[in-house]
Amino acid sequence: METGEAGEAGEAGRVGKVRPAARRSVTDADGRRVPVWQLLVRYVLLLAVLALTVGPFLWQLSTSLKGPHEDIFSSPPKLLPERPTFDNYTRVADTIPVWDYALNSLKVAAANVVTNCVGASLAGYALARMRFRGRRAATLTFILAMLVPVEGIIIAQFTTMRDLGLNNTLVAVVLPGSIGAMNVLLMRNAFLNLPYEVEEAAYVDGANAWQRYLRIALPAVRGTLAVVAIFAFMGAWDDFLWPLIVLSDPDRFTLTIGLNYLHGTFANDERLVAAGTVIAVAPLIVLFACLQRYFFRGVGEGAVKG
Repeated sequence: METGEAGEAGEAGRVGKVRPAARRSVTDADGRRVPVWQLLVRYVLLLAVLALTVGPFLWQLSTSLKGPHEDIFSSPPKLLPERPTFDNYTRVADTIPVWDYALNSLKVAAANVVTNCVGASLAGYALARMRFRGRRAATLTFILAMLVPVEGIIIAQFTTMRDLGLNNTLVAVVLPGSIGAMNVLLMRNAFLNLPYEVEEAAYVDGANAWQRYLRIALPAVRGTLAVVAIFAFMGAWDDFLWPLIVLSDPDRFTLTIGLNYLHGTFANDERLVAAGTVIAVAPLIVLFACLQRYFFRGVGEGAVKG
């Protein structure tokens, strides 16, 4: 009996020693113990990054909802409007044809998404799964194309569009970014990660290259396609310099150029500028919200292989 009681006491002592350590640490996603202070540092850093990235947009949203009699430069600053109003958005539509500009931007962005998804996936599949002379040189060309700044080739792009008679058209806005080099490399790496055995089985069954691409390879990289779609949409929707150079007719202006009138003519009206900024950012938020689950899966599919 004494031995049993001594054993129980020793076990209780060991449990008592383990419990404080357990309270001072937690486990991460991989089951490893992480000290509490490290976890706190991580969350502090994440909150700091969140404030730096999301904070400016929240401030613009707050400013766009404030009325004309509310001080937007108060100290300390107030994030929540006292009397939220949508009058600023109405004033933007009355000042410039913002919805016509948004429609032009939507046309350009939609065309950019289609051309990039189709062209980048075809080029990526050819570079990853097909054997032909010059494949390595073609891959190197796409890598080098990413190193060339847009400002270095913009004059050549403009003269090319002029010679083709496409200046002052939305087609000229779409063509230079119709297939991005980075998107091609993303699709190439995604196709490289697919097991060859699946395609070999289809080849034995008599499937040609188009059938293997459409029925086997492409459905397996839908996540990377979502990444390409998001990048293409954002690049076309946010582009300012190239549409400003190639477009001269106000009826064909994209949203980024049209909103420039608010900054130039109504620079002192911060509420109006903030409302126009929110209108421009809203479609990007909606797109990412719809494709976010495919986006994070696609980042892993298109990761560069070591």
